Amino acid sequence: MPHVLIETRWKYSEAEEVALVDAVHGALEQAFRIPPSDRHVRLLAHEPHRFGCPHRIPEPDRCTLVKIDAFAGRSTDAKRDLYRQIVERLEPLGVAREQISIVIQDIPLTNWGIRGGSAACDVDLGFDINV
Repeated sequence: MPHVLIETRWKYSEAEEVALVDAVHGALEQAFRIPPSDRHVRLLAHEPHRFGCPHRIPEPDRCTLVKIDAFAGRSTDAKRDLYRQIVERLEPLGVAREQISIVIQDIPLTNWGIRGGSAACDVDLGFDINV
């Protein structure tokens, strides 16, 4: 049940925005083995003057940040796989590897209120987070 925020400075078309969201969610499905229906992905396009990024990267206007709040428990290998998959899935959409930054914040299950206000540690999630 990761919650994802994709932030960019680039103005994408609606179809391109959907492709970006789908790419990141698809990477989560594969690397973290979440169900396809477990979709919590947002995209926010900033005006360039409101989003600072390193000018050393090629085409800094394509700078893209992916922040993932996730249940704690995923292995380092699963995270490495996720980083690789996100980059590989965003490249065909015009976002170069050097333009992507990914941050995962592991949050204990006790700190998630889900499914009507239950602590995630008290809920059968339907999938294993220890991947």
